Amino acid sequence: MSEPRFFAVPDPVSLKTIAKWADAEIIRGDGGLEIVGVAPLEDAGEGVLVFFDNTVYLKQLETTGAAACLVSKRHKDKVPEGVAVLVCSDAYRSWAQVLARLYPAAMSPKDAHFSGISEQAVVDPTAVLEENVTVEPGAVIGADVEIGSGSVVRANAVIGRGTKIGRDCVIGANCSVQHSVLGNRVALHPGVCCGQDGFGYAMGPQGHLKVPQVGRVIIQDDVEIGANTTIDRGANRDTIIGEGTKIDNQVQIGHNVIIGRHCVLVSQVGLSGSCTLEDFVAIGGQSGVRGHVTVGMGAQIAAVSVVNEDLAPGGRYGGTPAKPVKQWFREVAAVRKLAERGNES
Repeated sequence: MSEPRFFAVPDPVSLKTIAKWADAEIIRGDGGLEIVGVAPLEDAGEGVLVFFDNTVYLKQLETTGAAACLVSKRHKDKVPEGVAVLVCSDAYRSWAQVLARLYPAAMSPKDAHFSGISEQAVVDPTAVLEENVTVEPGAVIGADVEIGSGSVVRANAVIGRGTKIGRDCVIGANCSVQHSVLGNRVALHPGVCCGQDGFGYAMGPQGHLKVPQVGRVIIQDDVEIGANTTIDRGANRDTIIGEGTKIDNQVQIGHNVIIGRHCVLVSQVGLSGSCTLEDFVAIGGQSGVRGHVTVGMGAQIAAVSVVNEDLAPGGRYGGTPAKPVKQWFREVAAVRKLAERGNES
């Protein structure tokens, strides 16, 4: 349920308009029905829209008090009588489209109640800020920084010397951004650290000699990075994150890593230095990728896996070390059988 103190209550919207936003067809119900909000299946009441795409929640659907439900074609007959039905190709995606219209403030962590440059912020006189930039109290903008129109720097964030930030970006509270170039519409959630030294040492019996890290971090358009994620700058080339990539909280990205376009990295993934993810790679939580390996385009890696060699494009992988999922499942089954035999003897 949304909380009015955080997100404004939307104006009533007709079911016909909801269907248009969702790319859906009304197969049951009145197009003039007013939708006044959204809620989970079990909490929905009069005038409320819900969605259903997982049979785990079938009991909640059967007893829902919602006014209307977004569903895919295969689930349309599961919606109880009295609830309007909007059929779409992908219920979750359509749900996202509708929520973005009803609650636009939730799409970007911008604070609509503050704008301009706070008197409690520190902005170096050599910094260049375009019109309509917001810098909140406690933020520090270093020398020769460039920030594009519509961008927001939240409280206590630090933007290091020479950093470039594009337009309509959001730099969350307590972020640290240095040695970096950001495109447009980049969102860094609170606590992101970007552009600090990569972990590079020439190790030996006389001690570990620090290797200067002289590269940058390049973040392309429409990238979103979760809270407390860390992105090291390159050693002798750039660390690059491709456009449209989405990164969860507490992810570690080492120096010289190249991440392609529209990749997805779930929480606590670790990417070692100089590894490469091609476009549309998806990696489950708590997985690791060894340095200097390449994960091919569209590959999917299960949670808690370890990638220590190149993976072919388009495959599904899992385990330690990561291997094709069918092989991984067979190995797990074989080990289970061995263990059961051991218990019997």
